Amino acid sequence: QLQASGGGLVQAGGSLRLSCAASGRAFSTYSVAWFRQAPGKECEFVAATRRSGGGTFYADSAKGRFTISRYNARNTVDLQLSSLKVEDTAVYFCAASQTLILSSMTLATAYGYWGQGTQVTVSS
Repeated sequence: QLQASGGGLVQAGGSLRLSCAASGRAFSTYSVAWFRQAPGKECEFVAATRRSGGGTFYADSAKGRFTISRYNARNTVDLQLSSLKVEDTAVYFCAASQTLILSSMTLATAYGYWGQGTQVTVSS
């Protein structure tokens, strides 16, 4: 089970830190990703961290502004959002998979576990 938190209202240029908390065992064996969905748009990959030792990956829109970090001892994956833009406004979801392969990293359908989402609103 996943629970996302940390969303809110922030001005353009500001920062937020999202957190995804997981319950259960063997968290280090799961790849975890963040996706987002803006009104009227499709779900979009943002960033992912593969199971321990597998590296991190970012969408082009996130590179240089967002940082994904995992803390296996706490069963959490955080997403630091910096230099936020109005177009970053969306509901952000965390998702996890124990069987993810590299070529499927950005596909929402590759993740079997999803959190409830947290709203991020960036004002101009």
